[in-house]
Amino acid sequence: MDESTPIANLKKMALEFRDARNWRQFHDLRNLATGLSIESAELQEIFLWKNDADIARIAQDESVMRRLREEMADIFIYLLYLSEATGIDLADAVADKIELNGKKYPVEKSYNSSKKYTEL
Repeated sequence: MDESTPIANLKKMALEFRDARNWRQFHDLRNLATGLSIESAELQEIFLWKNDADIARIAQDESVMRRLREEMADIFIYLLYLSEATGIDLADAVADKIELNGKKYPVEKSYNSSKKYTEL
């Protein structure tokens, strides 16, 4: 990973934050994956029991948007920690996955469709 990319800079910030608190000792793969799952569930909780009208109003509610922003950040921080623990370059992984998805979901078959690639 180019050490000057925004992702590399965020990763450096997250690792410095973690290391200043001596938290690396708690960051084994199982706990990081579990933490990521919990943070994802906290994001989902924002939408739990909401109808379409409630969800449409979320963007107008500053406190809900603040919580949404914080949960998204928590998820990304866990991904940064996981990338460090596994040696996986997130930027490369995302680029590779988008390329793979392009093969699974060619525009001519997937345009305007929500079907999984196995159903196209």
